Amino acid sequence: MFDAIKAAIRPPPPPVKEHPTIKPNIPIKTSYTANPVTIPDGFLVEDAPDTKPIEFKPIEWETTPIPENKGLYAVILENVLSPSECETLIKLAESSVPEDAINARGGPNGEDPWGPALVNVGMGYEVLTPEYRNSDRIVWDSTEIANRLWERCCKVPGLKERLTLLEKDDKAIAGRSGRIRRGEEGKWRLVRVNERLRFLRYGKGEFFKPHCDGSYYELNDEAVIKTLFTIHIYLNDSQAEVGKDKADLVGGATTMFSSDEKRRFDVHPRAGRVLIFQHQNILHSGDEVKAGVKFSVRTDILYGLVRDELKEED
Repeated sequence: MFDAIKAAIRPPPPPVKEHPTIKPNIPIKTSYTANPVTIPDGFLVEDAPDTKPIEFKPIEWETTPIPENKGLYAVILENVLSPSECETLIKLAESSVPEDAINARGGPNGEDPWGPALVNVGMGYEVLTPEYRNSDRIVWDSTEIANRLWERCCKVPGLKERLTLLEKDDKAIAGRSGRIRRGEEGKWRLVRVNERLRFLRYGKGEFFKPHCDGSYYELNDEAVIKTLFTIHIYLNDSQAEVGKDKADLVGGATTMFSSDEKRRFDVHPRAGRVLIFQHQNILHSGDEVKAGVKFSVRTDILYGLVRDELKEED
C-alpha cells in the first residue's frame, strides 16, 4: 500500500530527447572526429574588450556545510574567460562537429550538432543512461584550445607551481598507485591538459546525478599517466550569480555533497568561471536546470608517475 502511495507521488521521469540511432541503456562503440576548425590567432591569447582581472578563490571547506572535505583540493577562478570569449568558444565547438557524426542529433538540415551525453563503460564503449546523466554534449579534441585555456588559468600566481608536482604527501589527491614497485615511492608530475574537451549543454529538467570523476589512464611497461584533476569552465551566467534581469538560467549548479548527500555546497554557473578540483573523494553532481540553458566545458589534467628509490636510513 505504502509503495503504491510513494509511486503515486513520485515525480515523473525526466524527458528524454529522441535520437535517431542511440537508444537508452544499449552500449555503442564511439569514436570522435572533428571538422578542421580555424581558431583565431589572438583567441584566448590576447585580452578581449570585455576581459576582467582573474580572481583566485580557494574553497575553504571548513566554512562550508561539508567541513570534512578539508584537505581536498578545490579552487574557483573568476573571469578566466570573458563573456564574449565564452560565446566564441561555444561556436567553435559547434563548428567542429561533422554532419555525419554518429552522436549528433542533426535534424533535417543538420542544424543541431549537439548529441546526448553518454557514460563511458570501457573498451571504447559508451551508453546513454538518461536516468543518471541527462544532457547534451560535444566532444572536441583540440590541443591548441586546451593549452590556451590552461595558460589563462596559469595567470593566477602560484597555481601552476602548486599543480606541477604532487609529492608523496599529496596522497589525498593522487591516491595510491599499484604501479609503484617495492622499495620505491611515487610522485606525480604534470604532463599536459587533456585535449579532449567535453562541451555540455543542459536544458530544463536535465542533470547529472552525484558521482566522483574517474581517472583516464595511459599505461605501458614503464610509464603511468592518469588524470587527477577536473577543470570545469562555465560558459554562461545563472540568475543565482547575476540576478533575474541579467540571465535566464535557473539551477545547474555544480553541487558538492557530504558522503550521505544530506549536506551540500553549490558552485553556480557564471560566464568565465573555472572550477578546478581533484577527482578523488569529491562527490558532486550537475544540479537540475529549472529554466533556461546551461553551457559549460570540462577537461582534465594529466600526470605522469615519477618513481624514486627509497633511501635507506643509516
